[in-house]
Amino acid sequence: MSTATPPAAAAPSHGRRTRRVSGEEREQAILATLETLLEERALGEISVDDLARGAGISRPTFYFYFASKEAVLLSLLDRVVRQGRQERDRAREPQGPLDAAARWRLGVESFLATFTAHRAVTLAVAEAAAGSAEVRALWTGVMGVWVEETAAAIESERARGAARDGLAARDLATALVSMNEQVVHRSLSGQQPAVDPAAVTDLLVTIWLRAIYSDEGTG
Repeated sequence: MSTATPPAAAAPSHGRRTRRVSGEEREQAILATLETLLEERALGEISVDDLARGAGISRPTFYFYFASKEAVLLSLLDRVVRQGRQERDRAREPQGPLDAAARWRLGVESFLATFTAHRAVTLAVAEAAAGSAEVRALWTGVMGVWVEETAAAIESERARGAARDGLAARDLATALVSMNEQVVHRSLSGQQPAVDPAAVTDLLVTIWLRAIYSDEGTG
């Protein structure tokens, strides 16, 4: 007897059926396709047809999920940012209470690790932000959240008497977060001068601690 699989229409009700692909899986396939293509070429060189083909869908189906390739990039950025926060929180949980230096180090490390792991997305966002108000607004919002969180942490350290008073907490937080952004971007893009990648974490953490605390210690 032949072992060939019969056409789906002729298959008995109890036979194997092709699994239906969910909308979420298609959306994830589009996101994964863009990140993969960004490793090879710039966003401007990638078309909607490229994304649809890579995700195994038609061009009209692509537009059911995203309005443009820039919208895909925005979703990728949102996913990368959420991943960074989750990794930071997971890193803190098993260690229990951490001293001030360790907490700041985890914050810097999670920032570096997340954007280094998604280098192509990070560089594409920086490129797109120059010409897209939507991308620029989302990145500004991301930076704003980090600034507010950092400012709140600085105020908390000052309230417990560990950090010195002086510069407005929000201004200091803005400078520190912006420094991280620029240092990481130059490192990932290969611009010179740039900090040695092996020394980036220690350098940034040292600057953060010296800016927030007195030279005598971290409390």
